[in-house]
Amino acid sequence: SCGINAEYGIVKPGKVVLVLNGRNAGRKAVIIKSQEEGTGERPYGHALVIGISRYPKKVTKSMGKKKQNKRSKIKPFVKVYNCNHLQPTRYQLDLSVDKELFNKNS
Repeated sequence: SCGINAEYGIVKPGKVVLVLNGRNAGRKAVIIKSQEEGTGERPYGHALVIGISRYPKKVTKSMGKKKQNKRSKIKPFVKVYNCNHLQPTRYQLDLSVDKELFNKNS
């Protein structure tokens, strides 16, 4: 279950997690919505997360503006993960997101 993961602790919205499996393994993400009991199509604890797929690279003064802009970009990802594939950290974010929007889409 996502609520209290025996191995890792509490997983609730706003919690910063590490993704353990898949394409984004090792990336940091934030839980937006967590479904502890699971649903019909996903009969396991899962959570909707938003994270950073590609982090910005180092920028120096000698680089041109175009190169600086290109290296400063962040690529996000939005995905539903099994709670067993998320490792909570001790960090928490204050989320002020529109809950209705996420309830409709997920």
